[in-house]
Amino acid sequence: MGIFGAMTTAISGLNAQSFALENISGNIANSRTTGFKRVDTSFADLIPDLPPRREISGSVGAFSRNTATIAGDVQGSQIATNMAVSGQGFFIVKQQSGGASGQPVFTGQNYYTRRGDFDLDRNGYLTNGTGYYLMGYPVNASTGAVSGALQVLRVSSDNLPARATTSIDYNANLPKYPLTANADPAVAGSELLTGALYTGATIAAVDEQGFLNRTIAGQTVTVYDAAGSPITLQMRWGKTTNAAPETWSLYYLSDSNAVGAAPKWTRVSNTVQFNASGQMTSPASGVITGTYTVNGVTSGTIDLNFGTSGLTQFADPNGQETPNFIGQNGYPTGSLQSVRATDGGLITGTYSNGQTVTLAQVPLAQFPADNLLKRNDGGVFEETLESGQALITAGGSNIVGSSTEASNADIADEFSKMIVTQQAYSANTRVVTTAQQMLQDVINIIR
Repeated sequence: MGIFGAMTTAISGLNAQSFALENISGNIANSRTTGFKRVDTSFADLIPDLPPRREISGSVGAFSRNTATIAGDVQGSQIATNMAVSGQGFFIVKQQSGGASGQPVFTGQNYYTRRGDFDLDRNGYLTNGTGYYLMGYPVNASTGAVSGALQVLRVSSDNLPARATTSIDYNANLPKYPLTANADPAVAGSELLTGALYTGATIAAVDEQGFLNRTIAGQTVTVYDAAGSPITLQMRWGKTTNAAPETWSLYYLSDSNAVGAAPKWTRVSNTVQFNASGQMTSPASGVITGTYTVNGVTSGTIDLNFGTSGLTQFADPNGQETPNFIGQNGYPTGSLQSVRATDGGLITGTYSNGQTVTLAQVPLAQFPADNLLKRNDGGVFEETLESGQALITAGGSNIVGSSTEASNADIADEFSKMIVTQQAYSANTRVVTTAQQMLQDVINIIR
């Protein structure tokens, strides 16, 4: 049995090295396949049950060893919706099984992949280069609420609804001595907004010039009502008293077309007060709440927010308001311009109104034994009993936007394996040849 056993063992070696060469060939062929995970080959000795001191080294078996946990290089991409996994985890995807009414129908099974070359198709789905559809958690573009259900992601081309302004942040410094048109250092109180015409809640159009001569320009901001209609707030400040606490009134232009006795400027507040150190003491909350009507368009309730230290009264030789910041939280409706995958696995949309909002969150799946997943065509894996069930986690810092993961197969390394495999294969053929020659010698004895 020795010669026949040697020949049988050599044949197993030939089979094992052929199997290894097939894996090497596949790794080289997929060295540029996005997200590809090479398949290494493990060899195991097969020992027959023999008595002590009669053991033999035995034949060999070859087995595949997955490398799903070995990452490839992360490469930058010019396609904004591409994503790469840096570290552990898999994108969750589904496969299309058919179509209905021009929309894809999906299989019930989830697949898992590292291939993140996702791009939008004509229906707004994110599909990768092998046609698998990305899954995640949709986010309401208006409210920011995250859906609790994992589903195939679809980016809607609907307009972003308008958002009414509810808050204005206003930071500035008002001069201790405002240099109004009427201000004259030689005339006490000439810089103040005084007189019966300017003590009411509105300023008539006929009295506007006197009002302008007694006030200084404030900041201008555009706010929005619930329908997204723009309302431009042009503000002016008038100092009303130098006695402690020093007091200012704030007005906005409410009707640019008003004439005669019709109100043109409307007062926001007449009790903005400062102490001797220039710190605002009223309103104590730093907020003035109200609505604004400009040229017939009325806003919702808006908080004009100065904060506790955002509005000051310090001496300024220019005698004008020094703006630091003004901003508001409303916007008009907008159409979708572009979609992007950001670091951390957020899918964001940029709209024509300048808003960038989160549309979806992309999670990752991890397994107790990633390398025991079943491989399928297209760079996807299936869950198995040996791999354990998928654990869905937030993508977080493991997802890199505008990038893809390269194959983890290195050609130089595969060439080295191929040389060793070729030598081992050739050595096994020599064993077969030698065993054949020995058998021939036995036959020649008979002759």
